[in-house]
Amino acid sequence: MDEWIRKAKEGDHHAFAFLFKENYPFLVKYLMKVTMNPDTAEELAQETMAKCVQKIQLYNGKSKFSSWLITIATNTYIDQCRKKKREKNWLGQEEINRRLKWHFESRNEEWNDALTVLGKLSEGLRVPIILKHYYGYSYEEIADMMKILPGTVKSRVHNGLVIVRRELKMDEETESYDSKRTTR
Repeated sequence: MDEWIRKAKEGDHHAFAFLFKENYPFLVKYLMKVTMNPDTAEELAQETMAKCVQKIQLYNGKSKFSSWLITIATNTYIDQCRKKKREKNWLGQEEINRRLKWHFESRNEEWNDALTVLGKLSEGLRVPIILKHYYGYSYEEIADMMKILPGTVKSRVHNGLVIVRRELKMDEETESYDSKRTTR
């Protein structure tokens, strides 16, 4: 096996083919146990092999080659889980924002871009901003309500407003760009 790995490190395509043939079935079986989904296991095994090609120079031989592949596969699976979780959270938040916007509009209440951007913030940033700037509470009152220090409230309001301003400015730039494109 070491000879095949050495050849693969030198860029020998036949050596890569041999390593894949020897390790792919084992890798897919491992990933099926981890994912409990044959399609996902195949997808991750292919991605793992692609990463193996890219990173073969990093393999130092201190562990078995199969252990090195399992490490890559495990990290790839963990990354995929994190990505899916982020996508699910984003989709869930988008759905909530869409429903909220519909609710406001159906009651003839104003919904603006600032509320859309606020909806994208975490609760830890959104709640202090709303309490401070929509309802006029002091930092100390907000700190009592949220059971955090007034300095933390100030920090969260500041950091949240930086994000809101940045998001709104990006929207203005996009609209400006779009309007320039349509006028030409």
